[in-house]
Amino acid sequence: MPRPYINLELRRNVANRADFLCEYCYVLEADRSSAYQIDHIISVKHGGATTADNLAYSCIFCNLQKGTDLGSINWRTGELVRFFNPRRDFWGEHFRLDEVVIQPQTEIGEVTVRIFDFNNNERIIERQALMAVSRFPSPSALDRMTK
Repeated sequence: MPRPYINLELRRNVANRADFLCEYCYVLEADRSSAYQIDHIISVKHGGATTADNLAYSCIFCNLQKGTDLGSINWRTGELVRFFNPRRDFWGEHFRLDEVVIQPQTEIGEVTVRIFDFNNNERIIERQALMAVSRFPSPSALDRMTK
């Protein structure tokens, strides 16, 4: 299946709406060496549209871990649970920041944290370094975490 075309205007709108934060892990694009990507929340292969309502601004780490998946198995219950959806969900309901560790608060948070690998050593070290220079969480990220 060919990759859908996302025009420059739509890319800019998605990036601006996200305040240039990864809409999953909330690290600013300016604090990463690689440009952020436009993620189809519901992938095209699963019928997701290339519209603003189905697009998220994503760092390469979150986007590569998520891939075209929609969710994962909650190993405690054996149930399929969808991932966090930045268009539908409030981050602070599903996650909590404990210093630099992103802790899940719900089943959605649990599968998202695990599959997106939010708390691997490199990402924790990155958030620690950013926190040491007052770059994480950014004011915009804090606002989104608490509203």
